[in-house]
Amino acid sequence: MRHVELDALIPAEQAGTVLDAVGRWERYPDLAPHVNATTVHAAYPDPAASSSWELHFRSGLLRWREDDTVLPEQGEIRFEQSEGDFDSFCGTWSVTQDGDDVAVRFDADFDFGIPSLEGILDPIAERVIKETVAWALTGLFPAVRISGGLELTPPAAVGA
Repeated sequence: MRHVELDALIPAEQAGTVLDAVGRWERYPDLAPHVNATTVHAAYPDPAASSSWELHFRSGLLRWREDDTVLPEQGEIRFEQSEGDFDSFCGTWSVTQDGDDVAVRFDADFDFGIPSLEGILDPIAERVIKETVAWALTGLFPAVRISGGLELTPPAAVGA
């Protein structure tokens, strides 16, 4: 199982505004070059919220459908793959008010279920997922500060 995490700080925003914006999956193809397509099947406040995703991955597409649970009172969006290319994929977006700013944390765990290829596939998938989150946050909130010195791959070079 591989773990992906990303921390960011969005200056001068409100946690509720950030949580609402982060959960607008239909915007991600325009925000993040790795995202080929998203389909929102049902959105919050529907208790059966779900979405489908296609990310550029290596020389093809990585596809999955996820169940999405929005918990505004906790500042969280939880997701779990219900079908797709991963053996398992789940995680959480956490949004917390930090004075005048908003702290965002993305955590996810995934497993392709192919132990012999995890040394090759996992690092690439981790990078693609992390960059997708960073691109989306940067597109939604241009003043965002991403922790950890992540260097975003220019859109022309995406597809790895």
